[in-house]
Amino acid sequence: MSYIVERYNVPAQHFWLHGPRSGPPVEFSEEAGMWNIYGYPELHEVLGDPSTFSSDTMRVVPKSMLPDGETPSLDGFITQIDPPEHGKLRKLVSSAFTRKVVADLEPRIAELTGELLDAAREREGFELVRDLAYPLPVIVIAELLGVPSSDRALFKEWADALFQRDAKISVKYTAEERKAQTEPSMKAWRQMAGYLGEHAEQRRRQPRADLLTRLVEAQVDGERLPADQVVNFAMILLLAGHITTTMLLGSTVLCLDAYPGQQDRARADRGTIPDVIEESLRLMTPFAALGRATTRDVELGGVTIPADQMVMCWLAAANRDPRQFPDPDSFDPGRDPNPHLGFGRGIHFCLGAPLARLEGRVALNILLDRFDQLRTDPDEPVEFITTPTMTGVRRLPLLRK
Repeated sequence: MSYIVERYNVPAQHFWLHGPRSGPPVEFSEEAGMWNIYGYPELHEVLGDPSTFSSDTMRVVPKSMLPDGETPSLDGFITQIDPPEHGKLRKLVSSAFTRKVVADLEPRIAELTGELLDAAREREGFELVRDLAYPLPVIVIAELLGVPSSDRALFKEWADALFQRDAKISVKYTAEERKAQTEPSMKAWRQMAGYLGEHAEQRRRQPRADLLTRLVEAQVDGERLPADQVVNFAMILLLAGHITTTMLLGSTVLCLDAYPGQQDRARADRGTIPDVIEESLRLMTPFAALGRATTRDVELGGVTIPADQMVMCWLAAANRDPRQFPDPDSFDPGRDPNPHLGFGRGIHFCLGAPLARLEGRVALNILLDRFDQLRTDPDEPVEFITTPTMTGVRRLPLLRK
């Protein structure tokens, strides 16, 4: 069993943290009505073949399971789009996340980290997610996008409703069951779409030097993006732009608490912090799974997956495949090579990965400067996100030392 599991109250649905799997790398779930891929080489193949494993998963969800009038448009939702449209949309914002643009954000990230830690001194106790891991990345991405970072309480409310659910993953829910499962998410979706739609309309009237204006003015094949595509694009940037870093920073600090020897090494040699972050991404993969839909019959892992099947790609399990990672349940920042899939692979490799890595490195350095030891508070429980496809902490109280 993983030492992380022994030390903390890890949810059972995070099976990848509970020790090695004994089953095959690819298997069908009768209960969920979908295929699960757990193996590293198998998943490496899937993510590198978008023509066979499509990101447009909604096309294989039975229409009878979709609540009438409740299914939002996914136009512009880049995570659900295949080539060639995917490449065209990705280019619209790729320039906002170039190496130079991201590097130039380092002083601002350091400034915000300091301000947030200073503000936390005024509160009783220090809780990493509330005081730093959530507000830091959401302020950064809000400033890039051009929406008020002071609205971050709203963003958190919407993100919690959209992502932090305990539901199992299945394509066999009835329409009534699915509606009950998704009602809070749909409400949050509509509210967030309305909010971003208003800001997009403001940019049409009064352009600014921000990412939202760039989306409003962008053209694909000589035509402006429709309003719903602009909103959906902005939504994924705002959500993914902060949730990944929130989970990454929380998980990295948790790993350093669980492995104090590694914390001492990182404190003594700050040049090892990028390796600490990469190993955290492997061991506690933020977005643990993603969906794909087969476009043809395909052989994978010794079995044949028919066409038009939903496939769940368990990145978190693949990142612990002993065929690729020796002693996979240990936290080893010296692991070399470390070709984890924490940010995905292929055409859908996380666009904001450089920013998340920078935010994690800057924040972790400052935390090590300000805390003699990063230690969880034994009198306050660590709380994990319970969503089946996400790995991270919802609450991480630390001792003030």
